[in-house]
Formats: sequence, structure tokens, C-alpha cells
Amino acid sequence: MTDERLSRRLSYLLRHAPHEAGVPLEPGGWLPVEAVLRHLRISREGLERVVRTNDKRRFTLEGERIRANQGHSVPVDLKLTPTPPPPVLYHGTHPEALPAIRREGLRRMSRHHVHLSPDPETARRVGARRGRPVVLTVRAGDMHGAGHVFYLSENGVWLVEAVPPEFLSFPG
Repeated sequence: MTDERLSRRLSYLLRHAPHEAGVPLEPGGWLPVEAVLRHLRISREGLERVVRTNDKRRFTLEGERIRANQGHSVPVDLKLTPTPPPPVLYHGTHPEALPAIRREGLRRMSRHHVHLSPDPETARRVGARRGRPVVLTVRAGDMHGAGHVFYLSENGVWLVEAVPPEFLSFPG
């Protein structure tokens, strides 16, 4: 199995289907490494390589446990601490989503949070997963001042429950 395929399977397992490993998520979103290795039929070395080389740093491996850093669709408390955001953050999306975003803002959809990037380049890469990306500017400092709670995941992704349209700037 290629590392890319393994990374996708690991993401799916940790974020959306931990029950398939036969054990419940531990507090903080952790799964025992042994259950993951057994379920995915991989070696510890292969798992460590994928965690170490993942360009988005999606996973954290601590001793005999592993978790996804964000992006879960299953109930989980990642034990993140509220963190004041920088004044501006970014969100990459695709052009077809813009009419709904203009009306409703950014919603978490089936995930726990909206994911925001610290820079336009990262947001552009995220948005490019579905074709030509559009990068939106989020006035995160103003949102925080209005009472919205932000979290910073271990891999540098900013998380917030939603972004109302009045805090968004659209290109051109």
C-alpha cells in the first residue's frame, strides 16, 4: 500500500470510523496504536513513516496511542484550549460554494469545526482539492472580539464553530 493510500485510510479511520478498529475513542480522540495496526494490517514502521511525512501533519502519535488532529465527524473532545486568533485568517473553497457562503457564512457541515488557515497559500492548497480554489479572508480578530471562540490544533489549523458572512471578505 502506498503511503498516500495509507494516509487516507488512517484519516478515515481516526476521523470518521474509529469504531471499525474495534475499540472506542479514548478521551482526546486517541486510539490505541495496536488496534490501528491490526485493523489497517500495517507495521509500526509504516505507521510512523506516514505520521512523520504527512505534509499536513494530520496525525499525532504519542507512545502507544494515535489521533487525528482535527476534521472529525464523530463525537470527540480533542481537549483543545481556546486561543485568541491573529487578526486575519483564510479559508480555501471552490467557486460553486460561494453563493451559499455569501448567504450563510462558513458552516462546519458534518465536522466539528470550520477549518481556517494562517496564510493564503495554505488556504489555496486546501481549496484546490476540488478544482480551482477561491481564498476567503476571515476577520478572525473581529470575530474573537465579538465572542467567537477559536482553537489552534497541533498542526497549525485554526478551528471555529462557524464564520458568519459579515466577517468574510470575498475576492474581486
